Amino acid sequence: MKKIEAIVRPERFEQIKKALEEKGFVGMTITDVRGRGEQKGIKLQYRGGTMEVDMLPKIKLEMFVHDEDAKAVMKTICDAGRTGKFGDGRIFVSPVDISGKVRTGEIDYDSTASEQK
Repeated sequence: MKKIEAIVRPERFEQIKKALEEKGFVGMTITDVRGRGEQKGIKLQYRGGTMEVDMLPKIKLEMFVHDEDAKAVMKTICDAGRTGKFGDGRIFVSPVDISGKVRTGEIDYDSTASEQK
């Protein structure tokens, strides 16, 4: 399995969620976060002055998918979240060795995990 973490623009989240649902990827966890990257922040006009905001609101989307689905999920997030401007986001993919269901107690071991060897 793979853990996918995507940091995306809040205004693009609904399009991303809809695109993922259309492809059959519905399970996700969402967190409101703030951060900065190459975008480095924005300047806002406030009460006649300029105010610089360098920690911008973002959405962190976390998903766990089968290895063979990781690239499709990444492509879907990129296609639906892209505006072409700095600050569109970043996607990280990490391996997951073991996962388990709380309700049933079922445990899934990744075939490459050292526990299986």
